[in-house]
Amino acid sequence: MIKEMVCIVCPMSCKLNVEMENNKVKSVSGNSCIRGVKYATEELTNPTRMVTSTVFIKNAALTRLPVATRSPIPKNKINDVMKQINKVKVKAPIKREDIIIKNVCRTGVDIIATRSMDVQK
Repeated sequence: MIKEMVCIVCPMSCKLNVEMENNKVKSVSGNSCIRGVKYATEELTNPTRMVTSTVFIKNAALTRLPVATRSPIPKNKINDVMKQINKVKVKAPIKREDIIIKNVCRTGVDIIATRSMDVQK
């Protein structure tokens, strides 16, 4: 089976043709660089995404703290991760890269603060 996709790794936006056999990538063509092969293989066999969101924060000048996964998570875990993020409430002060949820949904990935927030005076 041949799957067509556009590589999003660089601005070249190569049109890739990926030959699949038994849910495995057999060959990739149309790529201008090796990154296209890696992208197609990962996207078709184990797609992952970064997740960014916000959580409620008390005692800060703002009411929402931006958070993100420290690294990409399996795409099929995004809804479960968002359910966990939406339950969280934190209290200022928070420093950038503080862990907000450790090992979210047993993915091995932490949810971290993406900015610092001090206590509102």
